[in-house]
Parts: sequence; C-alpha cells; structure tokens
Amino acid sequence: MNRVGFIASTILVALALLSSMMFVVDQRQFGVLYALGQIKEVITEPGLNFKLPPPFQNVSYIDKRLLTLDSTDAEPMLTAEKQRVVIDWYVRWRISEPSQYIRNVGLDENAGAMQLNRVVRNSLQEEINKRTVKELLSLKREDLMADVKREVLESVRGAKPWGVDVVDVRITRIDYVEAITESVYRRMEAERKRVANELRSTGAAEGEKIRADADRQREIALANAYRDAQKVKGEGDATAAKIYADAFGKDPQFARFYRSLEAYKASMNKKGDVVVVDPASSDFFRSMRSPAPEPGTGRK
Repeated sequence: MNRVGFIASTILVALALLSSMMFVVDQRQFGVLYALGQIKEVITEPGLNFKLPPPFQNVSYIDKRLLTLDSTDAEPMLTAEKQRVVIDWYVRWRISEPSQYIRNVGLDENAGAMQLNRVVRNSLQEEINKRTVKELLSLKREDLMADVKREVLESVRGAKPWGVDVVDVRITRIDYVEAITESVYRRMEAERKRVANELRSTGAAEGEKIRADADRQREIALANAYRDAQKVKGEGDATAAKIYADAFGKDPQFARFYRSLEAYKASMNKKGDVVVVDPASSDFFRSMRSPAPEPGTGRK
C-alpha cells in the first residue's frame, strides 16, 4: 500500500514539475522568458514552449496587438493667441521590441501607456502654442497631428528606445473651456435674437405696408363702385322721370290724381298715423271730393 502511494505521489510530483516547465504563448502575445531575473529569450511565435521550473526560469506575457490610448486629462492648453482650449485625442500604438520595452519602460502595457500619455500631451501643448484656434479648426489640423506624431516618435526612439511603434495620433475634439463656451453661447444667442427681432420688425413694417395698400385699394374700389352705382341710379331716375313725364303728359288730370294718391300713401303709411284737416276746405282731399274723370277723356 505504501508502494502504491509512493508511486502515485511520484507521478503527481512529476506532472506538477512537467506542467511548470511548459507554457503556451498566444498569438496575441509576446512570451518573455526570464532566467534569474534576466531576460533570456523573447518568444514571438505562438505555440507550446518549455523552460526550467521556477525559480530558475519564469515567463511573462506582453500584448502584441495594436493598442489604443485615449486622453484622460481635461487640463486646458493655451493657443498662440492665449485662448484656453480643451483637446481630446487618442493614440494607436503597439509594442514592437519587448526586450527594449521591458528594460526602458516597464513590465506591462500600463507602464507604456502612462509614459506615452505624458509625451503626447507635452507634444500637443508645444504644437498648440504655435497655432491659433482658427488654424486648429481648419485644414491645418492634419499638419498638427502629423507634427505631434513626429515628435512622439522622436521621443520613443531616442537615446533609450522604448521598443514601441506609434501608428497614429488623432485629435477628436477641440473646444473652449466651459466658462468661455458659455460666453460664446450667450453671444451667439444674443446675435440670433438680434437677427430675429430685426426680421420681425421688417416683417411687421412690410405687413403694415401691405395692409395700408390693401385698405387704399379697398377705398378706391368702394368709391368707384359707389360712383358707378350713383351714375346708374341717376340714369335710371332720369329714365323713370322721362317715362313718368311722358305718361303724365298724355293725361295731366290722371297725373294729379296719381300724385294725390302717392301723397295720401306717404302721409298715412303707418297704422297709428293721424292727419287732422278739414276735408271740406282743405285742398289735400280735393281728389277725394272730385268726381272721377271719364276714362280716356280727361273731363270731370
């Protein structure tokens, strides 16, 4: 029984020792092999590899993919005309030489990101100090990013190379600081209100002009219509008077009788009208007292 336990223990120890001697390098990583704290080998190809068991040899991994560093510092920068602006940017970079990177930067990607952030910000500040806000927002923005990338590459490839490659530097946003932005918005709002009020005033003046012209044309149209109506009415009255004159001229006695009837009608056209006269002596009722004329003779 003790022999079986010894064999099992030996097998387990052998398996543990064997597992500590094997390691797998992923295709997205570099494998860095250390021997007593010194870099012995950098493994760039993926696959299964072997090493001595700890503490004789150890292995660490560094990402070999294209990495993105986003700006996190909102500290404003000064332009050539001393305007304070806030810049958002990002950098695309990768570790190209793991040995140089570990010796001069650090053991992981975070160390490189921190130092790269400082270098990019200093380069941005130096280039922005040379340019105005208008240049930053114009086509010269591309020149700015190219100059920043060149300066960053000079820094990471200096006397002590970082072992990294900076692929691209991009500016995503350029804006005034909050206090200046609020002031700009207020000026823009005031300008828009001024333009709106000016347009309203112009529209009101045009409206008054159109209404005055419409009223004038209305008065002219009414005056012309009244003139034409009076003319037609006058012509009608003249025609009617001529017809009456011609008719009454043929029988004057009938004309007098007709006019008396019209006078009676006009005097007593309402139910409550009262006329106080002496029928015997008043000429008003002469037609009532006179005998009717013979038709067509005009004689009493």
